[in-house]
Amino acid sequence: MTHYTDHYINGQWVKAQSGKTFEVHDSTTEEVFATVPQGTRAEAEQAVLAARAAFDSWSQLPVETRCGYIDKIVQGLKDRTDEMGTAIAREVGMPIKLAKMIQVGGPVFNWGNAAKVARRFVWEDKVGNSLVVREPIGVVGCITPWNFPLNQITLKVAPALAAGCTVVLKPSEIAPINAMILTEIIHAAGLPAGVFNLVNGTGPEVGEVLASHPEVDMVSFTGSTRAGKRVGELASQSIKRVALELGGKSASLILPDADLEAAVKGSISACMLNSGQTCSAHTRMLVPESRYEEAKKIAQTAIAKLTLGPSLDESTRLGPLVSAAQRDRVMGFIEQGIQEGAEVVAGGPQKPPFDKGYFVQPTILRVKAIDTLAKEEIFGPVLVIITYTDEAEAIRIANDSIYGLGGGVWSNDEAHAVAVARRIRTGQIDINGAPFNSNAPFGGYKQSGNGRENGKFGFEEFLEFKALQFKPATP
Repeated sequence: MTHYTDHYINGQWVKAQSGKTFEVHDSTTEEVFATVPQGTRAEAEQAVLAARAAFDSWSQLPVETRCGYIDKIVQGLKDRTDEMGTAIAREVGMPIKLAKMIQVGGPVFNWGNAAKVARRFVWEDKVGNSLVVREPIGVVGCITPWNFPLNQITLKVAPALAAGCTVVLKPSEIAPINAMILTEIIHAAGLPAGVFNLVNGTGPEVGEVLASHPEVDMVSFTGSTRAGKRVGELASQSIKRVALELGGKSASLILPDADLEAAVKGSISACMLNSGQTCSAHTRMLVPESRYEEAKKIAQTAIAKLTLGPSLDESTRLGPLVSAAQRDRVMGFIEQGIQEGAEVVAGGPQKPPFDKGYFVQPTILRVKAIDTLAKEEIFGPVLVIITYTDEAEAIRIANDSIYGLGGGVWSNDEAHAVAVARRIRTGQIDINGAPFNSNAPFGGYKQSGNGRENGKFGFEEFLEFKALQFKPATP
């Protein structure tokens, strides 16, 4: 077992003041395999002041110098891919093969891409008698979730540092080990003291300091919509910028002329990645009423191939959930759906055949558009099928959500699919199962949040505009 005892503040590991710790559980065995310290408000404030003191010099460094540090972090991540992938597989439950490829491979790309974007970014532009410049916003508080823990840290910290901001990170207390490894990598890269700081802690204790502290210029938060509302409320008192990436209930809309087999299989894959613990998961599959029985058979065959297993088993297709609380929450939703009259297409509330582990069977339920499971974010391996009679109804159902993060449209007529996608109020829509693009903007409409991540769009979140006015030349 690994016991971490320090936070990272002002360029050094600092002994935690509190004797309290968070236990980190292996999602397959339920055993505690590591602990990290619980931070205090005082430690969070200390980290903020360290970041503030470091900002002036860091922000004035040449872009190439800042990016040089990031290059070292990229290499450090590559060198520790196996260690990092194993830690995340144990913390989160994603199968080890996918954990290395997605949970570590994605951050390696995104750290490198942040430097690439910064190096080619146009920082100044002449507009009439003004010189419009872009400058780093300042000290950034980053509060990150447990489901894609390293990547969500990366999409905030990497562009913020490249832009010239300094950072205080509060990672998830449920999956913090990846953040501790990353901090070791950052320390080894030799960043100036105070540029990057990490304090583990709860949202009410450490997170609220980052959201409310007057020396924090921006807070970037990924997590639940409920917690995002609290972050926004606290941040409003000092009018700091807020970037929020929150919940989702994304619809995969299968039009009548779609390749049904490809669409159903693709929708299941887009729902079940990371055992459904994905904010943009396509958790509502909209199917024409006339093709439901056919879609049902395809879905049953496809989901039967998603065999459950331990996260460190190379052959596992679907791992456990992150915690006992998450498992119980998801099981409660499945049971509620059945109580409301859902048809069980596959899976269900039965306990999977494991003595230990936070496992839930991959489940498909047919529900009505007004049912609880058609509205609530479940965050587990649960797909709901909703049928529709015509295109107008399908679009209405897709938009009938407080969320608007992801989604998909399937049709053999791509132009028609695009026309339908334009009518859906959501931040990202895949046409016929198109792959994720790490340079395209990622973020939500409505209560899925505000601001964008990825590529130049995520980079610009950490910049301010300044206009320098000049007297026009005398004729």
